[in-house]
Amino acid sequence: AAAMAAERALTMATCTAPVNIAVIKYWGKRDTDLILPINSSLSVTLHQDQLKTTTTAAASRDFTEDRLWLNGAEVDVGHPRVQACLREVRRLARKRRGGSEDAATLRLSYKVHVASENNFPTAAGLASSAAGYACLVSALARLYGVEDELSEVARRGSGSACRSMLGGFVQWQRGERPDGTDSVAQQVAPETHWPELRVLVLVVSGEKKPVASTAGMQTSVETSPLLKHRAEVVVPERLAQMIRHIRERDFEGFGQLAMRDSNQFHATCLDTFPPIFYLNDLSRHIIALAHRYNTHHGHTKVAYTFDAGPNAMIFMLADTVDEFVEVVRRSFPPTANGDQFVRGLPVGSAVLPQELVAAVVTEPVPGAVQYVLHTKPGPGPQLVDDPSQHLLGADGLPRRRA
Repeated sequence: AAAMAAERALTMATCTAPVNIAVIKYWGKRDTDLILPINSSLSVTLHQDQLKTTTTAAASRDFTEDRLWLNGAEVDVGHPRVQACLREVRRLARKRRGGSEDAATLRLSYKVHVASENNFPTAAGLASSAAGYACLVSALARLYGVEDELSEVARRGSGSACRSMLGGFVQWQRGERPDGTDSVAQQVAPETHWPELRVLVLVVSGEKKPVASTAGMQTSVETSPLLKHRAEVVVPERLAQMIRHIRERDFEGFGQLAMRDSNQFHATCLDTFPPIFYLNDLSRHIIALAHRYNTHHGHTKVAYTFDAGPNAMIFMLADTVDEFVEVVRRSFPPTANGDQFVRGLPVGSAVLPQELVAAVVTEPVPGAVQYVLHTKPGPGPQLVDDPSQHLLGADGLPRRRA
């Protein structure tokens, strides 16, 4: 009878997963169904203390259908990419069981309820799909007792999600096989490898982007000769260089290459027909500011990179953070939320030399940057053991969060 009761009960697993920021960009698929890229890419996984997705997956024989909630609102679980992830994890679980009929196998026929929450704006160029699908796959894998190569499964949700399955510095290998089994993520170095590295996210807009990445990149593949040249000629060489800079902790090399690659990615967007604009005037202000700052110091102290959206991610070493945050504060004076302008890891105060202000802070644009998030590289997905952190209650429905 106890076994029957246990079987009736809910099985639940909760995981968190990180955002990653590409320094060698992924843009363009050679297979849109399997999500296979036209070039390899390389990213830095950001720390989950500042940016993370939390996902709870539950299975019960009492559930009548698969259901999915995002940030408290129910969304369509029939989305092809969500279905691909569900199908793949269940397939791996069946393969793993080899037909044995234990409780975990029974669970495979049950419907699942999944709830997911971000602690940052969704679809605002903050790689929410990467964290979201990495988290979905991690939670489902935990629920079904699967421990296989999961980056391949996460890739089916969102290409960049495969890179969020690992911490630190991660390469997504393009792969050669048409079935995509070699298009997987690999860690180049763990997050502990470069302890001084920091990231500032300058949030200029929490709005949804004008052209979704999925649509944008395929238009680029079809119309941009620059993108073809980039994928075939430029990226392979840059990838090898970037891995070397990371291994040697060479910030000068790392930073310059990150900026160049970001600029080329946005050039391919402009080379797309009709053109796509992800950067706005504020993004360009930030780019110019970074160059003035580096020029003033005579070397690369800060390095920007932008994904498919206007928010800037700026890499620097820890000893640069205080001064550069003050430069940002002077260049984009916050209008109201003075205390909440800088979020995340602590930032100290800095007094700027007059000649730096004169050379770097040229025309302040008040209110342009909503806030600055200070973070650093971090680990891959984590299992949450504390039952009070589950996003679903004992009834399998989203808990009312305080």
